[in-house]
Amino acid sequence: MINNNIKPTEGEMEILQVLWQNGRATVREVHEALNKKDSGYTTTLKLMQIMHEKGLVERDTNQKTHIYKALVNQDKTEKHLVSKMINNVFNGSAARLVMQALGNHKASADEIDEIKKYLDSMK
Repeated sequence: MINNNIKPTEGEMEILQVLWQNGRATVREVHEALNKKDSGYTTTLKLMQIMHEKGLVERDTNQKTHIYKALVNQDKTEKHLVSKMINNVFNGSAARLVMQALGNHKASADEIDEIKKYLDSMK
């Protein structure tokens, strides 16, 4: 579970997304997946080293190229961050968060159907 004192930055969350999707990756693979034109390889490397120090990722140093893996669970991390956002930004209102999210981003028909099914299951 994510430590409540550890708050991944936006950049760290982007790296975690890549690691969650791929399972394990080198710095080069993460950097290429992020496709950041405004930051260099060394920026990605430094950020991943910081994440290792924070306990967000583990690093396998048995090979010449270090392999990184997320130590924090995606679902638990997302729940933790959403909960903090609901409390800190939306004054505890999950409904306001959902309305803002749906108002700012176009949901596909499949996503809307999935949301409806989820809401129906809560009744």
